[in-house]
Amino acid sequence: MLKLRTAVLFMIIIGGMVPAMAADSTDISSILMRSTFRIQDEKSFGTVFIMGEPILGQPGRGSYVLITAAHVLNDMKGDGAILFLRKQVGTSYIKIPYPIKIRNKGNPLWVQHPQVDVAAMRIALPQDIDIHIFSTDLLATDKMLEDLEIHPGDELLVLGYPYGAEANEAGFPVLRSGRVASFPLIPTAETKTFLFDFPVFNGNSGGPVFMHHENRVYKGGTHIGVVRMILGVVSQEHGLEERVQSLSETVVRKHKLGLAVVVHARFVKEILGMLSPLTITPGAP
Repeated sequence: MLKLRTAVLFMIIIGGMVPAMAADSTDISSILMRSTFRIQDEKSFGTVFIMGEPILGQPGRGSYVLITAAHVLNDMKGDGAILFLRKQVGTSYIKIPYPIKIRNKGNPLWVQHPQVDVAAMRIALPQDIDIHIFSTDLLATDKMLEDLEIHPGDELLVLGYPYGAEANEAGFPVLRSGRVASFPLIPTAETKTFLFDFPVFNGNSGGPVFMHHENRVYKGGTHIGVVRMILGVVSQEHGLEERVQSLSETVVRKHKLGLAVVVHARFVKEILGMLSPLTITPGAP
């Protein structure tokens, strides 16, 4: 497999709280567009998205959680990185380079999942940025995948920064689509990942893979309404290695297959559980 130089990053805001969860909106594409950002240092870059996690003692309130693939952070060798946030000015948006700390004297500040390519860390963000946070309830569980009969051929959407490319000067991510390309999906604790049929480039790692489906057919009937959930995070490109042996050397050729390896959303939930709980007492600012 060919590893991308991007990842899925998990971070939570310490300095500011999420004003409200966007769980009532059906437009998951726009929500994720406004919560997905590019991260980079001098030599590498990747995609991250930010979620809201409930704060103990503060019903209806949450903290920021930044999510990406672990190798994105591991590939960044210094203590700092740049997160490209956005701010709305009138009807327009502007890009804001925002320095963040990912290590303290060489020691990682993120938590990395021991089995798969995801990581998480808490982070403080400015109060005036444009961000639309959604609840961790949108992370797909095995029951959701089974009840909704998610299967090979289902169309999914993905956000990211292929080769660092942005959708516009404001720095919004590029939205692309593809289909579930492997079987079985569950139990996700055993499968860990699935294949997603879309061409992968450096910069896609860490991007959210999600579903928006209207009036889905499952359990023998058409169910009126919108299915929306996050199925996972882009980890790497799935490729094929060919070894050609001659009398004097062995040549390794890597073939691109146009497939992404996606880490199941269950591991996003698990990595969030590995972070120490953030508790704010009632009445605290």
